[in-house]
Amino acid sequence: MLLKGWKTGDVEDSTVLKSLHLPKNNSLYVLTPDLPPPSSSSNVGALQESLNQNFMLIITHREVQREYNLNFSGSSTIQEVKRNVYDLTSIPVRHQLWEGWPTSATDDSMCLAESGLSYPCHRLTVGRRSSPTQTREQSEEQSTDVHMVSDSDGDDFEDAPEFGVDDGEVFGMASSALRKSPMMPENAENEGDALLQFTAEFSSRYGDCHPVFFIGSLEAAFQEAFYVKARDRKLLAIYLHHDESVLTNVFCSQMLCAESIVSYLSQNFITWAWDLTKDANRARFLTMCNRHFGSVVAQTIRTQKTDQFPLFLIIMGKRSSNEVLNVIQGNTTVDELMMRLMAAMEIFTAQQQEDIKDEDEREARENVKREQDEAYRLSLEADRAKREAHEREMAEQVRLEQIRKEQEEEREAIRLSLEQALPPEPKEDAEPVSKLRIRTPSGEFLERRFLASNKLQIVFDFVASKGFPWDEFKLLSTFPRRDITQLDPNKSLLEVKLFPQETLFLEAKE
Repeated sequence: MLLKGWKTGDVEDSTVLKSLHLPKNNSLYVLTPDLPPPSSSSNVGALQESLNQNFMLIITHREVQREYNLNFSGSSTIQEVKRNVYDLTSIPVRHQLWEGWPTSATDDSMCLAESGLSYPCHRLTVGRRSSPTQTREQSEEQSTDVHMVSDSDGDDFEDAPEFGVDDGEVFGMASSALRKSPMMPENAENEGDALLQFTAEFSSRYGDCHPVFFIGSLEAAFQEAFYVKARDRKLLAIYLHHDESVLTNVFCSQMLCAESIVSYLSQNFITWAWDLTKDANRARFLTMCNRHFGSVVAQTIRTQKTDQFPLFLIIMGKRSSNEVLNVIQGNTTVDELMMRLMAAMEIFTAQQQEDIKDEDEREARENVKREQDEAYRLSLEADRAKREAHEREMAEQVRLEQIRKEQEEEREAIRLSLEQALPPEPKEDAEPVSKLRIRTPSGEFLERRFLASNKLQIVFDFVASKGFPWDEFKLLSTFPRRDITQLDPNKSLLEVKLFPQETLFLEAKE
């Protein structure tokens, strides 16, 4: 089981998730690649190890004396090698004449790990045979090397040119028959599900060393690549696949799956893919392309011929639109592909630095504005707090003033009632009369005559009627000094010895 789709690329089983710094949501997919069964129980370990190895095939094209260095995984079949060589040399599989295959390589369906190739490098030579008879004669003359001719060199194809069937058409039919399933379902409702199948099928055809394809809609890929902070933005690479193109196998296996390309894409790009083999899927992508990139780009892709695929679109997000920096066709090399990716990165990096500068300046302005707004808010809160405190203070003063006024009114009412309740002052010649002289705290004197038989309470009421209630003031005598308010108010003046005259003074109680 292979778990793919990690943002950081392939990880080990022992990797701690926290160390990957993953986003909150992740879309992963599970692959269960089919591996050829081992020939015997004794060499299971060795065969498994060979399947995981990469073989370098140094293939010489005899007619043009050109050499190709091709990498294949051990699980690739001899038939896949021949199809890739057809893409490079234009020699159809049925016309290929090989030298250098081991004697154990007896079937095109064998994987390279089982064929007996020398590891890590093996030299082969390929040429074009002019006719089946000539091919058989050349095979008999050679004794040191084993010559392999594809199983499709039977009599059924000898007369194909006479009926107008060219090599490309024969190759297209053969390669289509060999594919187990399409790269992408036709009329897929969900783009994420379509990309899951695409990734699984891509891995089964070309191995696990390939770019991490973004699983989701094109809009979601835009969000991931462009609509983040300037420092986190990436270029968007859109890979457009076409199964009917003669360049597809070589481009995928030799360019797109090259470790240098995979690593560079993983670090600097969000890679999204789509299969244009089916007309419905092609129309759907052209609609998306027209919506996001405009009619010019959509028309450019629409006019591309099948043999010009696959295409690699490099997209850079701009403030108001998405710009297509480069359209890379399938007839390229690893070095040229890397150079064009790096050239796009240079343009993107220059734009990214400007965006980072603008974003930093904008954030600085926003920070200053936030600080000013915060200072203004705090100032308003302070002013409001002062105003509310002042209002509370004024309200408290009003309340206290109201209480004081009510208390004064109450005291005045009590004073008036006491004043009205006092008995009339007796005349001087009345017998017996006590004359009291009372000194107030302000130094003034209150004088009045009372009957000696009047109760002490009447004296207290008189003093209270003048604004000195007896619960707030003490009425004291001088010689001897005593507190008159402590005496029984029901006793007469005569009984408390305030007769015939006495000088008293008022003192506020503590």
